Amino acid sequence: MTDPIADYLTRIRNAYMAGKKVVEIPSSKVKEAITAILCEQGYILSYKVVEGNPFNTIKIALKYHPETKMPAIKGIERVSSPGLRRYNGVDELPRVLNGLGIAIVSTSKGIVTDKKAREMGVGGEVMCYVY
Repeated sequence: MTDPIADYLTRIRNAYMAGKKVVEIPSSKVKEAITAILCEQGYILSYKVVEGNPFNTIKIALKYHPETKMPAIKGIERVSSPGLRRYNGVDELPRVLNGLGIAIVSTSKGIVTDKKAREMGVGGEVMCYVY
C-alpha cells in the first residue's frame, strides 16, 4: 500500500456507502490524530484504539442522521498525495464549502483543522477535505 491515508479515507467512505455501523482500520499515529479530529468535529460517534498482537487497529463508530439514516459525512477526499504534496501557507488555507466543511492540515504543531491552523498562524500540508 503506497498511501495509507487514502486507504483510511476510502475505508470510511465505503463503510458509509454500505451502511455499516462500525469500521475497523489499521492504526498509526497520523490516522489516530485524523480520527480524533473527526470525532471532536462531530463527523463520527466515537472511536477506540484496539491493541492487537501483530498490529493495533482503530474501531470507528459511524454516525448517521437519526430519522433519514443519511451519513454524517457527505464527502471525504484526499488532497495531498505521496506523488504530489499540497502545502499552503496560513493565508492560502482552503475553506471547504465556505466554512461548512473542514480541511485537515498537517502542521509543525500537529495535525489540526484549517480553522485551528489559522488561529495558530501556521500553514502546512492539506491532507484531506471532510464535508
